[in-house]
Amino acid sequence: MFTLSQLESFVAVAETLHYGRAAERLSMTQPPLSRRIQLLERELDVELFDRIGRSVRLTAAGRAFLSDARRILGLSEQAALSVRRVPAGEIGTVALGFTASSAHSVLDAIVGGIHTRLPGVDLVLRERVSGRQMEELHSGELDLGLVRPPVPGTGLEHRPLHREALLAAIPAGHPLAAPDRVPHVRDLDGEPFVMYSPAEARYFYEVLVGVFRGAGIAPWYVHHLSQVHTILALVRAGLGLALVPRAAEELGLDGVVLRPVVGVEGEPVELVAAWRTNDDSPALHAVRDLVIDLAGRGFS
Repeated sequence: MFTLSQLESFVAVAETLHYGRAAERLSMTQPPLSRRIQLLERELDVELFDRIGRSVRLTAAGRAFLSDARRILGLSEQAALSVRRVPAGEIGTVALGFTASSAHSVLDAIVGGIHTRLPGVDLVLRERVSGRQMEELHSGELDLGLVRPPVPGTGLEHRPLHREALLAAIPAGHPLAAPDRVPHVRDLDGEPFVMYSPAEARYFYEVLVGVFRGAGIAPWYVHHLSQVHTILALVRAGLGLALVPRAAEELGLDGVVLRPVVGVEGEPVELVAAWRTNDDSPALHAVRDLVIDLAGRGFS
């Protein structure tokens, strides 16, 4: 089988049509260059050049072989460049999980940052609730998850990424939606309320239960749902009030007024990045470090 050095020599002679100039281009002497060409012709069992004194010209077989030789050399060079990029995390595949609500707060910045700064990484996006993401991180189906805490300590590492406030979602026309009203958490006491599912949206359910318990109130749960956009749809239909993360403002849903709530202080909604302990994928490390860097910049 021919070698890459033989192909490189053949292309040099084919492009210069002169052994001396080809040898100079390859920083070698003419005799070993001639031997390479002879070995290549013997391997292929065909003459690639017609010799005319010190000059040469390609045979029909040589002209046909030239494009393939260039392509093989190009692929070889590309393969060498690609394999050197693997340890740096510049190429590879990373399966990234995210919750539906995180898609409205940080996902666009993360995907845009990876596309710009790690263009060789193939990003596989999977929308999952946090519990399922934990399972798929352990099984290896996911490499990095954007999840709600807590993160089980065994086998996973995590890093806080983002916090945001809760807003009251109020149907347009409801008294609490009046421009001069400043909702208080106690205004939710006894009101019809669209609540998060204790199974599929356990994190948000527990956050809100803690808020209500701290305020000493008991809203009337009329529905339990898992997705913010579905909750807002029921609010718009007038079926009740809700508390949603600030990122819901990005949805711009007509018929729903979003307001800060007195008595629900701070930013109780937290998002963390989670990954497998001791995962040695360079691409994962590069994406994880980029996500953490974007979080430090406020995903801007």
